Amino acid sequence: MSAFVQLGRVEAGLPPAVVDEDDVPHDRLVFVRKIFPGSAGHVWQALVSPEGTQIWLGQGAVLLGSGQGYLNEEGDGGIVRSFHPLEQLRLTWHSGLDQDTSLVEIDLTPVAGGTRLRLWHEGLQAALRQTMQDQWEHRLDDFGRVCL
Repeated sequence: MSAFVQLGRVEAGLPPAVVDEDDVPHDRLVFVRKIFPGSAGHVWQALVSPEGTQIWLGQGAVLLGSGQGYLNEEGDGGIVRSFHPLEQLRLTWHSGLDQDTSLVEIDLTPVAGGTRLRLWHEGLQAALRQTMQDQWEHRLDDFGRVCL
């Protein structure tokens, strides 16, 4: 993980991100890691494209940049908090208007064979963590088809 992403987390009032996936505290957050074919540029473009965004963030969601809101057809929405092309995306997330806001962060890292995407979802109620773990894994599996 780059120093830039770590600094951004600290500036946002978050603890530094876990660098070793074996140390991820699954009892406090959702964590998904996938490796996609292609460069970080290719994966980033797919991630923020209309087609890619609707796969991983839900139908109707559009990412317009830092400070902009998004909303999918299921009522999940939030605000893009940071938008660093080729490297990192951070956004608030809530399911419907009656849910607490949580934070989703995605970072990209070039690796042998492609680009590693890591997604953290912090601030979820304990009862929602497994559901969101399953949802993010499924959505990122589907997103992988856009990266081909």
